[in-house]
Amino acid sequence: MLCERCKKNDATVHITKIMNGVKQEVKLCEKCAKETENLNLSFGGDMKLPEAFSFQNILSGLMDYINQSPQGTTKNELICKNCGNTYSEFRKNGILGCSECYENFNTTLLPVIKRVQGNFEHVGKLPKKSAKGIMEKKKLLQLKEELQRVIAAEEYEKAAELRDRIRELQKGE
Repeated sequence: MLCERCKKNDATVHITKIMNGVKQEVKLCEKCAKETENLNLSFGGDMKLPEAFSFQNILSGLMDYINQSPQGTTKNELICKNCGNTYSEFRKNGILGCSECYENFNTTLLPVIKRVQGNFEHVGKLPKKSAKGIMEKKKLLQLKEELQRVIAAEEYEKAAELRDRIRELQKGE
């Protein structure tokens, strides 16, 4: 897809603005995006490009959007009991002060993390040699947790199926 401004280079920057239900899109090459101070979108709105699309800017914007109350005001100020870092400072610089900030800002951070990552559990790369064993152990652990949940809910037919799957996996070890 070509840049909508210079019509020469591939568009690598895609900006979408939705205002009052009207969607406006601009597709620019990196050079034009850097040169453009104001983007005059076809529906008449002015949209200023930020100095840099940093992770902290994006995270801060997500935090503001997700944590707005229906009245449009943000939640009460949270403060880390360990390092004294405030939620406002975190929003400003995108960096938590210590490991306990995750627990102290838990109610505010978890919705954002879930929305950005899709899950709370980090799923990274695995070493090629041991990947199969690690995945099998993880699957076995998940099945055992599911079995406990199903037993507690008294869903015995599903529990029997899970038990059989667990035994099959354990035989393969």
